[in-house]
Amino acid sequence: MFISNAFAQSTSAAGGSDLSSSLMGMLPLVLMFVVLYFIMIRPQMRKQKEHRNMVEALAKGDEVVTSGGVMGKVTGITGNQLSVLIAENVEIQLQRSAVAQVLPKGTIKK
Repeated sequence: MFISNAFAQSTSAAGGSDLSSSLMGMLPLVLMFVVLYFIMIRPQMRKQKEHRNMVEALAKGDEVVTSGGVMGKVTGITGNQLSVLIAENVEIQLQRSAVAQVLPKGTIKK
């Protein structure tokens, strides 16, 4: 009287709809990864490549800014080390990767 009849759910006749529904469920996840790749990962890789090329192209006489903000002129390069003149008779040694920016010649006034 008060209890309604319970009917079993019918199974789909196609059989492949479960696969397509699971693929459609993964679609937002895949789209998020693609968007993150183009917004975050790819620009970061490009920036790393530009920095690597800049560091490899360093030469004696270049004016640089280190990642710590110290400005100076490259006086010598030995392997992965740079000698940078930051003041008269003051020369520091640092790694190539510590260079953040190469300045145009004549930027540093003495």
